[in-house]
Amino acid sequence: MLKKVLIANRGEIALRIVRALHDLGMESVAIYSEADSLSRHVRYADEAYCVGPAEASESYLNVARILEIAAASGADAIHPGYGFLAENADFAEACEEAGLTFIGPSPSSIRLLGNKNAARSLAESVGVPVVPGSGPLESFDAAPKLALEIGYPIAIKATAGGGGRGIRFVDREEDLSRALSLAAREAKNAFGDGTLYLEAQMEDVRHIEVQIIGDNFGNVIPLGERECSIQRRHQKIIEETPSMVVGPRLRRTLNRAAVRVARAAGYRSAGTVEFLLDEEGRYYFLEVNARLQVEHPVTEMTTGVDLVRDQLLIGGGSPLSYDEGDLSPRGWAIECRIVAEDPANNFLPSVGRVVFSREPAGPGVRVESCLHDGLEVTPYYDSLLAKVTAWGADREDARARMIRALHEFQVVGVATNIPYLLEILELRDFIDGQLDTGFLDKHKIVGETEEQEQIYRDAAAIAAILTFAGGNSSVTSSPREKESRRASAWRQKAMGRWPKSI
Repeated sequence: MLKKVLIANRGEIALRIVRALHDLGMESVAIYSEADSLSRHVRYADEAYCVGPAEASESYLNVARILEIAAASGADAIHPGYGFLAENADFAEACEEAGLTFIGPSPSSIRLLGNKNAARSLAESVGVPVVPGSGPLESFDAAPKLALEIGYPIAIKATAGGGGRGIRFVDREEDLSRALSLAAREAKNAFGDGTLYLEAQMEDVRHIEVQIIGDNFGNVIPLGERECSIQRRHQKIIEETPSMVVGPRLRRTLNRAAVRVARAAGYRSAGTVEFLLDEEGRYYFLEVNARLQVEHPVTEMTTGVDLVRDQLLIGGGSPLSYDEGDLSPRGWAIECRIVAEDPANNFLPSVGRVVFSREPAGPGVRVESCLHDGLEVTPYYDSLLAKVTAWGADREDARARMIRALHEFQVVGVATNIPYLLEILELRDFIDGQLDTGFLDKHKIVGETEEQEQIYRDAAAIAAILTFAGGNSSVTSSPREKESRRASAWRQKAMGRWPKSI
């Protein structure tokens, strides 16, 4: 049984892990950069240590300093969360060499699955179909011939890729050379490895992933699929479970395929096996994310499992306490990612101080957030501020609760994508479940005009004054028009729902 765990991460995922540790009676050790000294995970943890300056390379990616803090605090394990060092095999190995338990897959599994070509070969070896493609490109000179053999359009991908980086799509041969150079440069900067491979670009497909969890005793359990087709620039922004197009037979097929891949990799801890699903119901292995996923709450809300708790118990040497037959998923869950980006300004990152925030609540709503009044949103880290998950008896019930939750969510001081998410949820094709990975490209959502944005900024300033002056913040009711449906709660006030005294 583990006693004290250092969390090598920040933000909402660090807070999520702190809570799981407290549930299990374990001590939590937080690390924080100089920019994060007032963060919620720092205040909630049992101990907290500054890991370095604001830049991630000198703080959350500083392996030597993290291990030094782990030794000084007496931690016996490290949980990496997701992002940063979560899929870094060298870090996992360094933890083990320092006598620390790494809460995640083994270093060998991370290395195997982190190489996209090696993972594709592994899937093929256990009878799981893969997207047609090439092996690693030894030189760009071989690319034109391989691309013709695969057939345009093609996708150029980094073998060490992830998070939508190191990817370029090419429709014609004359664009190939430039796309290769751009993808290699991005991959080298992001992952330290510019090796590329080619893959058929599949269109009108769904992105379906299967959550798995394995222990140190050879048990690997699938926990069902998630629909992750709503993506912007290859980044998921809305996820749900189950998928509307995955019936019992296909679900069994995907589950079995995911388990075969995981067992072949000697997988332990939580992870996901990702697939593409075409309109004919054919599935193709895409990759394995060897870590906890941002969207894990939707699986937890429908199955009743606690994936972080299970990770910690597995790390302490315990076997899984359930098997696939013990799981009876019920209802539907949808998750939306709230990020500090401005949809009305080409999704530019929004930095600054959050002067006021209020998170939604009520039946079927779960929020995991790093927000607090006074939070400084900096350019140093990922723009994710919070995750909202809504559960319902069916998909429409979950969708309605999500819309209600997003209307309740108030963030003043920085722009967020809440209006954009609300517009997506109201689209007829989303309501009907007509989804694919090109959904957002096909549905161009128009941002607010400059004049409307100025109204919203003025409203934010008034809201902040009222909040901190202790003024009356009640609002009168009026019918919601389309623009108010696209706005967060504080923006609704700007559309004519202020108290009459103003």
